[in-house]
Amino acid sequence: MYLLKNLIKITVITICFFCIACKSESQSEPEIEQIEKKLPNEEELTPSEPSEEVNGQEKTPDNVIYDYSGKTPPIAPEGMEWELVDELTDEFNVSFDTDKWSKSLWNYGVPVQMKAENSGVNDGNLWIKATLAEGEERWFQSSRIMSKTQINYPMYTVSRIKGAHISAYNTFWLNNGNISNRNEIDVIENNSNPSCDCQPDFPWQMNSQYFHVVDDDTKRNKGNFDNRKLSDDNPLKGVSWNEEYHTFGVWWKDATHIQFYLDGEPAGSVVSARDFTRDLNIIWDLWTVDADWLGGLAKKEHLQDNTMNTMKVDWIHTYQLVEKK
Repeated sequence: MYLLKNLIKITVITICFFCIACKSESQSEPEIEQIEKKLPNEEELTPSEPSEEVNGQEKTPDNVIYDYSGKTPPIAPEGMEWELVDELTDEFNVSFDTDKWSKSLWNYGVPVQMKAENSGVNDGNLWIKATLAEGEERWFQSSRIMSKTQINYPMYTVSRIKGAHISAYNTFWLNNGNISNRNEIDVIENNSNPSCDCQPDFPWQMNSQYFHVVDDDTKRNKGNFDNRKLSDDNPLKGVSWNEEYHTFGVWWKDATHIQFYLDGEPAGSVVSARDFTRDLNIIWDLWTVDADWLGGLAKKEHLQDNTMNTMKVDWIHTYQLVEKK
């Protein structure tokens, strides 16, 4: 009997150890490279309730006169007013303000390599330049600028940007920095010079969207807008992203409603399938990947041409919606 009891104990312990080992192996952390290859435009779109808009634009009173310079925030709701957030506002006229901005250099997938020296402030612009590292696996050298201050709704931010004329996403976006659990608003992911011959509208298409990710479960939808649909008297109607500076804005209204703006006009919107709950940083970057949804991989010869390889940001103005004093 004593031997039988001990044999049973040994058998139970062995089975338990085997089960624990199996569970540990199945729940192992993903490799860094696997995380890196989770490209953001591959998830399916999430249907959501329609917002109050006409032809992709927010309903506005007939007597509204748009400020095509983009410097005037949207009309505040009754009893509210816009208050400038200095920590997220910059004219970029002097130097890189390290109290407001940092260079966040985590990488996208190959061939992107983020480097601090590929961004800075000069001649009244924040700039991000794409350069070539010939012979390297990560030959697309670029950079990323991120705010040190985070913000939450209700808010409005607008930035005046001239895109690099290469097959890459020139971006202006908000994110909390966790790929598996994040709230993200992409104001723009613009590419004026797609290399794939598969995105004919990209030189004028403002690619805007949201992501809401909880434990890698993604909700997402687009609010794209074509600048050829701007008002007839808007001087930037039909002007591609690299030819002139454009202003790109977002009014993050509440936990689910997000309205985008282009050159002073409402320009597409999204309604999130889940409530946004996180404070977000503001980010600009420039990156490429060999995928049709981005417009195709950047051409190496374009990275050696200083007339087309640089994204320029003239200014950013950010506001919080507060009760009128």
